[in-house]
Amino acid sequence: MRVPEWSPKLALDIMERHSIDASIFSISVPGTHFGDDAEARRLSRQCNEYMAGCITEWPHRFGAFAALPLPDVAGAVEEASYALSTLKLDGVALFTSYAGAHLGHPTFDPILEVLNENHAVASVHPTAHPANRELNLSFPAFLIEYTFETTRAAVNLILSGAIDRFPHIRFILSHAGGTLPFLSWRVAEVTASLLSEPRLMQQYPLPFVANHSHSMTPALFMERAQRFWYDTANAAGPQVFASLELVASSDRILFGTDWPYVPERQLASTSGALDISVPDQMCREDILWNNPVALFPRFSEG
Repeated sequence: MRVPEWSPKLALDIMERHSIDASIFSISVPGTHFGDDAEARRLSRQCNEYMAGCITEWPHRFGAFAALPLPDVAGAVEEASYALSTLKLDGVALFTSYAGAHLGHPTFDPILEVLNENHAVASVHPTAHPANRELNLSFPAFLIEYTFETTRAAVNLILSGAIDRFPHIRFILSHAGGTLPFLSWRVAEVTASLLSEPRLMQQYPLPFVANHSHSMTPALFMERAQRFWYDTANAAGPQVFASLELVASSDRILFGTDWPYVPERQLASTSGALDISVPDQMCREDILWNNPVALFPRFSEG
């Protein structure tokens, strides 16, 4: 996988050229775990302390989501506690799945407990699921598979009951939630009308459905989908917003870029598309500034 060039100077130059006052960065795919738990813990700590140093030097320009050594859950619990309590980073970065298990799987409950206790922001970025290797696609996974991965993780967080068990975690879904906005009506309707039937409840024992077996409605699922925040990285066109605005609360849409994994021209395309998708200047101001500052209030002091 290509790891793009990045430095504080490059980031600040990009931000100046595109009138971006502040940005929050994170370690994206492939993350910090390459098969060795101890090495992953060391690398995560090194990355997080480096990011904390950048924030110290440019406190009003940079923020950071902590890298965690998942799927080493014990190591992730320790690192999240250190990053949030000692380094005071702005949240943590999570991938949609680890070792084939999606967020919401009980394996990850210990780390979600720590994030919940800290009322943490968790930025959820997709990664290629091992099953992608069986698809034999002629194009890279990030083209469309990443969007499906985000959808799987988000739906699993809801149906596993994780959203309800850990209500203080503020999850941000990358790329406008993948395909979740478009599929939300279908998933909500089918969950209420089919998955709540006794036969299917036995075959698919979903905590969310079981907890509402006598009162399951599509509205219950849609309310959970509205608890997420959604960023606009590579997902700012009018086709996206036609669905997104029907699912996401207006105060939970955040501007995102995906730079440096996408070239600067794509960042510019995202900004231009947002102008078309959200013609109302006040609504754009919410997405570009007011909503992020509400989630990360320290930037309002800059």
